[in-house]
Amino acid sequence: MDLDLRDRVFLVTGGSKGLGLATATALVAEGARVVISGRHKGPVDEAVVGLGPRADGVACDNADPATPRLLLDRARERFGRVDGLLVSVGGPPAGSAMSVPDEQWRDAFESVFLGAVRLAREVAAELRAGGSIAFVLSTSVHVPIAELGVSNGLRPGLAMVAKSLANELGHRGIRVNGLLPGRIATDRLTYLQAQSTPEARAAALAAIPLGRAGEPAEFGRVAAFVLSPAASYVTGAMIPVDGGLLPGL
Repeated sequence: MDLDLRDRVFLVTGGSKGLGLATATALVAEGARVVISGRHKGPVDEAVVGLGPRADGVACDNADPATPRLLLDRARERFGRVDGLLVSVGGPPAGSAMSVPDEQWRDAFESVFLGAVRLAREVAAELRAGGSIAFVLSTSVHVPIAELGVSNGLRPGLAMVAKSLANELGHRGIRVNGLLPGRIATDRLTYLQAQSTPEARAAALAAIPLGRAGEPAEFGRVAAFVLSPAASYVTGAMIPVDGGLLPGL
């Protein structure tokens, strides 16, 4: 299938590693161009080198109100256009809803929630018909995950923002969707597994019908499709990439 991505330009936040980098890699492989971001310059520069000449990068933080304009300006300066956005951000700290202090809730709200909303809003204002936005969310949109109280609190609200934006932007021909990764073999999963027992890790894998964690590239290919014109009639959807983990429809 031709995803019709050649020479289209996408902004990918959190693009220096993990699910963001996997998506940027899939987009570039399909002929797109990308501007990735991450909080630290070294990893961003390294990722850009690995992605090749169809990529550029900016070190910035999703929580910074200046970030959307930095990314939009870089894309227009380097590639002359912007066609879409993947909003990915590192997961908030682990901990139960009862144990996480106010400061961590506030910090996570600024980066995970408000930063994502701001990015989508400001990029959408400049997209043309055919533009596409995707939020990297979590299966916690549907089912709480033990010891991830902050994610359980923020991701469902962000999913409803994505759905609202899909309704508001549809008349302009702009699509908005959410992606719900399950257990994907990223640094985030390594961090979470280090805080659990071998028995808990085995039980988590056993709960996945496919019997294994996903690979970042498996997520990236789905994200590239959802962002692409090949998915032109898909909007307002929450799409699991979880090996069948979610127990409901």
